[in-house]
Amino acid sequence: MVTRHITTAKTHVFRDDDLKQVLHTGALATTFSKTKSKVFDMHLYCPSVTISGHHCDISTNDGCIDMIQHPEYLLLTTKLLPFLSFPSSVVITVGPACQSVEALCSLLEAGATCARVDLTWAPIEYHRISLQNLQEAMRRTRRLCAVILDTLGRDLMIKRKYGVDENGWPGIFEQISITSGQVVTITTDPAAECTNSVFPITYPKFPQMCQSGDSIFIGRYLVTGSEASSLFLEVSEVSDTEVICQAKNDAVLDGLLTVFHQERSEEGLANIQNDLPALTDFDRQAVAILASEFEIDFLSLSFCRSVDDVMEARDFLTSIGADHCKIIAKCETRQSLFNFRSIANSSDAILISRGNLGLDVVPEKMAMVQKAMISTATILGKPTVITRVVDTMIQTPRPTRAEATDIANAVLDGVDGIMLGAETYRGKYGLASVETVAAICREAEYAFDHNNHFEHLMAESDYILEMEDVDPEAPTRGKGASESLLRSRSMNEANLAASFAALPLVGAGLEASGPATYNNKLESIAASAVKTADKVGASLMVVLTHTGRAANMVARYRPPMPIMTLVVPYLKRDGLKWQLEGRSTARQALLTSGLMPVLAAPAPTSGETLIEEAVSLALKNDLIKADDHIVVVSRSAQDEFLIKVVTVDRKGCGIAKIRPKSLLQMLKAAGQHIPPDPDSPPSGKGEKVDLRRGSVLIGKGSLVGNNN
Repeated sequence: MVTRHITTAKTHVFRDDDLKQVLHTGALATTFSKTKSKVFDMHLYCPSVTISGHHCDISTNDGCIDMIQHPEYLLLTTKLLPFLSFPSSVVITVGPACQSVEALCSLLEAGATCARVDLTWAPIEYHRISLQNLQEAMRRTRRLCAVILDTLGRDLMIKRKYGVDENGWPGIFEQISITSGQVVTITTDPAAECTNSVFPITYPKFPQMCQSGDSIFIGRYLVTGSEASSLFLEVSEVSDTEVICQAKNDAVLDGLLTVFHQERSEEGLANIQNDLPALTDFDRQAVAILASEFEIDFLSLSFCRSVDDVMEARDFLTSIGADHCKIIAKCETRQSLFNFRSIANSSDAILISRGNLGLDVVPEKMAMVQKAMISTATILGKPTVITRVVDTMIQTPRPTRAEATDIANAVLDGVDGIMLGAETYRGKYGLASVETVAAICREAEYAFDHNNHFEHLMAESDYILEMEDVDPEAPTRGKGASESLLRSRSMNEANLAASFAALPLVGAGLEASGPATYNNKLESIAASAVKTADKVGASLMVVLTHTGRAANMVARYRPPMPIMTLVVPYLKRDGLKWQLEGRSTARQALLTSGLMPVLAAPAPTSGETLIEEAVSLALKNDLIKADDHIVVVSRSAQDEFLIKVVTVDRKGCGIAKIRPKSLLQMLKAAGQHIPPDPDSPPSGKGEKVDLRRGSVLIGKGSLVGNNN
């Protein structure tokens, strides 16, 4: 008998009967926040900005723009333009309704942080124009946006004649009316014409997949439950080239029609799966062309079934020189659920495609399936995104109660992002959809139970198997090392089996099995940093990272304060060529809830100067104020992890300096033998005590001054 593992429910309660705590804007932040730090109604998401001692560069997909030579950007050298968004990411789908530069500018200003370009429909030239317009919108608004390419994959379609409008968008303008009880034939005959009774399908082996009694869904591309363009069929007869069905409902089919063969078994896998590749020839051609012209941050792998699909995509990206691009595993069939753990391990993020997945899972199980997927991905440290949230806003300016509650519950469950499909792709109220989703996410984030979430992750870590010990934060200099890392694991893989391992082992009467691995260190550091920030009431966390993995591990614990992700670029060699890596890491951080990416100036070490500039940047943008505490996660010159607690000075000008006598008193209180006069050398030594300004380190042994 299979043992069911029940996770602890996250319960949110009212403190009293005062309805102001839920009706007043921002009141939930005061009610539920566990931190003593300042509460922000909106979190600042910085663009990919280079901070240095003399001037500031803003990175776009066209490269770095030197503001000294471009006066229109000089505003950012004195005060960074606030990029107001929300902890949860909002992903838009670029389509006819929002392809223009003006529409994209409005969506970015409303809070969109990622943009999906779906290769399922339209030619490459149309997608090229979409990406060009997105670049221009980022330049105009000075807002950063991650780019996601969504593949066609194993999608099955009905072949229909289509035309092209004035903007190059292929449209199918004829509607097909179906009545309940009508006989519909799905055929593989390539010469067949599409009518209201005959549907020619693109996959020639489709009849071999079907049997009498099966359920088949035919709907418009990005169809929603609120539209009439959804047709449910029941198979009555199957031949070598035809599948004869009976319509179960009335429908008016419009646009591009996709076919989904629903699983006939209630709990297992009984259907024969199609043998289509994870990446079609068109996918490979389109990705290769677009990746050579634009900086693509994520590849969304449609109909991902197993680890092999993820590895195939990684090999392809490496072959075209786009190995910086991360993989989003798009789970939309029951088969992906049976392989979900391994898929999540091998990918970099999870997209829960609730449209197709909802067809392959019985309705009464869907809520629990979604919660289990989000919980598992969170434990593994993988960002999760859900789809199909405000379907009714395609035609109406306001969501239903169920839709609003659905979004809030997903955020409370730990989802990182909300993807809008047809809402922005072809909907009438794309801008209102982004604003509504962002507002709902913000209110749900206020009510998020951070302490319970932290304890939940600690308890669940026992169920995670150990993974190989590789340090992805150490920049790879050669292509071979990068390929080995990408093939063996995801780019931000995490070992959570020994979560917080380094802390409980001290004085807990347990025997350590051996030296701590890199994964153990990173997980312990992330958990310790979040716990430290909570204990000291920090207003901000700053994480210095090369690959973004350290920041993702910190964000996994959902601390109540913002996390400034300071991405330190590094040089990477590809044969005889050298390229600077880091901009894509900053954009990719936008998919993870709570991260504020900032691109730092390239530096050999992550020293105090970089931290001081990060604090100065936070002060300029009102993220922190005088006397606030900041928890910093960085690496030393010896490549060891460090957790620092720094404090803003009373004037709000920078990091407070620790006076030598005050530090001496702290060292004496810790039991250290210190000479009474700081200007005199210690007994038996010929050198003076070197007490530098900066912060206090949290580490092994006694309290020490920061000499980083």
